[in-house]
Amino acid sequence: MQEIYNVRLFREEGFVRKKCSGCGRFFWTLDPARETCGDTPCVEYSFIGDPPTKRRYTLHEMEEAFLKFFEKRGHSVVKRYPVVARWRDDIFLTIASIAGFQPWVTSGLVPPPANPLVISQPSIRLKDIDNVGRSGRHFTLFFMGGHHAFNYPKKEIYWNHETVEFCHEFLTRSLRIKPEEITYIESFWEGGGNAGEDFEVNVRGLEVATLVFMRYAGEAGNYRKLPIKVVDTGYGMERLVWISQGTPTGYDAIFGELVERIRQMAGVKMPPEHILRENSKMAGIIDIESGRDLRTLRAKVAERIGIDEGELQRILEPIESIYAVADHLRCLCFMFADGITPSNVREGYLARLVLRRTIRMVRGLGITAPLSELVDIMISELAPWFPEIWEKRNYILQVVEVEEKKYMESLEKGVKLLERMLVEMKERVLTEEQLIMLYDSHGLPPENVKEIAEKAGVKVEVPEDFYIKVAKAHSKARHVPTSVSPVDKSELKGLKPTKLIFYDHPKISEFRARVRKVIGEYVVLDRTAFYPEGGGQPSDMGELIGKKTEARVKEVVKVGEIVLHRVEPPNFRAGEAVIGRINWQRRKSLMIHHTATHILLGALKRVLGEHVWQQGAQKGTDRSRLDISHFRRITPEEIEKIEKLCNDVIFENRRVIASWMNRNDAESKYGFELYQGGVVPGKKLRVVEIEGWNVQACAGTHCESTGEVGLLKILGVERIQDGIERLEFAAGEAALKIIRERENEISKISELLGAHKENVSEAVEKLFGEVKELRKKIQRMEEKIGNMLADWLKSRCVRIGELSVFKARVDDVGVGELIKTCEKIVKENENAVIVLGSAAEGSAKIVMMAGRGAVEKGVDCGKIMSKISAVIGGGGGGRKDFAQGGGTKIEKLDEALEMAVSEISAI
Repeated sequence: MQEIYNVRLFREEGFVRKKCSGCGRFFWTLDPARETCGDTPCVEYSFIGDPPTKRRYTLHEMEEAFLKFFEKRGHSVVKRYPVVARWRDDIFLTIASIAGFQPWVTSGLVPPPANPLVISQPSIRLKDIDNVGRSGRHFTLFFMGGHHAFNYPKKEIYWNHETVEFCHEFLTRSLRIKPEEITYIESFWEGGGNAGEDFEVNVRGLEVATLVFMRYAGEAGNYRKLPIKVVDTGYGMERLVWISQGTPTGYDAIFGELVERIRQMAGVKMPPEHILRENSKMAGIIDIESGRDLRTLRAKVAERIGIDEGELQRILEPIESIYAVADHLRCLCFMFADGITPSNVREGYLARLVLRRTIRMVRGLGITAPLSELVDIMISELAPWFPEIWEKRNYILQVVEVEEKKYMESLEKGVKLLERMLVEMKERVLTEEQLIMLYDSHGLPPENVKEIAEKAGVKVEVPEDFYIKVAKAHSKARHVPTSVSPVDKSELKGLKPTKLIFYDHPKISEFRARVRKVIGEYVVLDRTAFYPEGGGQPSDMGELIGKKTEARVKEVVKVGEIVLHRVEPPNFRAGEAVIGRINWQRRKSLMIHHTATHILLGALKRVLGEHVWQQGAQKGTDRSRLDISHFRRITPEEIEKIEKLCNDVIFENRRVIASWMNRNDAESKYGFELYQGGVVPGKKLRVVEIEGWNVQACAGTHCESTGEVGLLKILGVERIQDGIERLEFAAGEAALKIIRERENEISKISELLGAHKENVSEAVEKLFGEVKELRKKIQRMEEKIGNMLADWLKSRCVRIGELSVFKARVDDVGVGELIKTCEKIVKENENAVIVLGSAAEGSAKIVMMAGRGAVEKGVDCGKIMSKISAVIGGGGGGRKDFAQGGGTKIEKLDEALEMAVSEISAI
């Protein structure tokens, strides 16, 4: 036994260490007769209908009891962190109470906001999403109570002994649970890059807390000791509420009133309590992780209560969906209130997954009310305890309404695509990969796919853990290295950090320095005013002048604390004194565009909403771009307002203040809005504030006031992904240059139209009107020619079985007329197959169309076209009912048309 598990409380109170007869793990108990560890699946839940606490708690009461208990024992209560982990680049969502302090505090780099501290942190884990509603205990969002202590080599707060004593006292004295009903299982925990020994704390079969003694970093097999020892505890608030109420499921304890409301809306009958109770007990034992486990669970419960398995399924599925909907509604409210915008990437993808799953279940229950109505009920329930959610009510409801509409449109398009895909499939089985593709790319839930596919005779097996697999695939952030070294890093060992002059002297354009080392084409200086590429800002360029060499500085990069200058030619030697000259026009333009980016982001938040989050940026000398998250397209009216606000701020000449702040102080003052430009490492942050407008942690170069930007012009907006908008803009002289160019273009257009510049729009409208009329005339002509051709073709009809085949070559006739001809014949004869060819302007065109009856009899225009178009030296294809092709071998056109008839005859 490791000494860390032999805590003072166990010795003083007479706990005994035993080995579980079920799982083989070691545990501590006051009951010498106990043979099992007290956790499922070794034991069943024994608190349902018989709670071990002296009173029932609501979630808010349990949180309050937990926080007050630890506050009285010297812990500072810390405000919750957002559920979206803006301060981290390895995860998207806050998954535990310790997540708010990783990696900066747990690594010892930054002090904690208080020590010791206590927090009740809403945490989101989607790895069990398919089990939510079924197991009785799984939630997508849950509140993790955590008391944390950060122990430094010269300052220990508390460790294993006190941690277990606090836990035992809270459970036995605050909640009045009998000591002999609590077991402490020895285990080992890892997560978020940290690890340590732990106790799993169980009461009557349910794990209610985990007490981790975090002292390692890294992953299994490669652990290293942390500079500090961290007490990382996690108490499941919902689980504690559940055991205090003893309800059949945790969902009844947390969402009781809402569950009843949804049940009435759906017209679903509440299953008998003994069925729900037995289902939860067995779910604990079987721990459903797969479809096979769920089927086993259903069979065991059905056997225990003496009911048919199919009947049990029919009874349980509706209420399980109701439980899941209640859970998902709460999760969505926190996701959107904390600034997540649904999209196809990052945390936005995960929010959309939860949202669309909720819509599907609501519709499956037969509820016709819009989802926003249910979300509004949840907002009202959360509002007394979470005013920030009420403040974001309008945004949350707007997002839900827009997303529900998008989802329905996506379903409609997806179904059509699926139907085409099923027709063309050779293998009559849809794979799991195809199901995931249909969901990811087209929003088609596997349940819908199965229903449609099986009607078409295609077999589909939907994994019971489908959404878990999808969530796992999208939950982990892809870590991108902050810098890639262009030289072997061993070459940089022993070099002192390069002093960065541009922060203290932002407008310096020439400086003196000394060469520390030359590595290939890279020069390392002791100090530099050249800005290295970073944060979406390109590096400075310029000249490096030595005693005998004048070199161009082509690129500057920072590796760790060392700045590398790529120069041409690199004819310098270590110790040489040099002069650096920056291309000031380039630097000035980059400074202007970087400051303009911050101004633009501030304006976007004020016009579109606080949910707007920077998803990427690239600053240039002529134009820049900014990518943001937003749930709908930006309108021209909104662009006008955004641009006006930007220029108002520029003309107000607000100060741009850059200062270095301790991370905790900066986060406390400005919140996580600091990380709009991405996660910034380090104990200290460089905070750039545009007075009263925008604040970001930013290492880039900036103007000293907004007036220096001069002018900002938005050049265009495009949606680069669903939920991500890209704005292209120019600032300063670059903006003025673009405006002049556009003015010149308008002048040229006005000359061509023979109109004054002021009347260009009217002249263009008149021209468009004339074009529109001409198109109508052409269309009418095409219809006339098509009708004439159709009448002519009727006399050339050839009967092939039950098919009416029309084949002709009509040169110098456009494709439009050929299609109109085909449409007219097919409209009158559903067994018609028409093949028309035309030669004009050095190329041959073929159009083929088949009526519904002809397609049913085996005609496939697409397949036939791919063969005959090869004859004329080109290509083509299409659907079964319509195809077209073309080529350059006009002399082979008749042969191709004859081949088409032969192919039809062979059917």
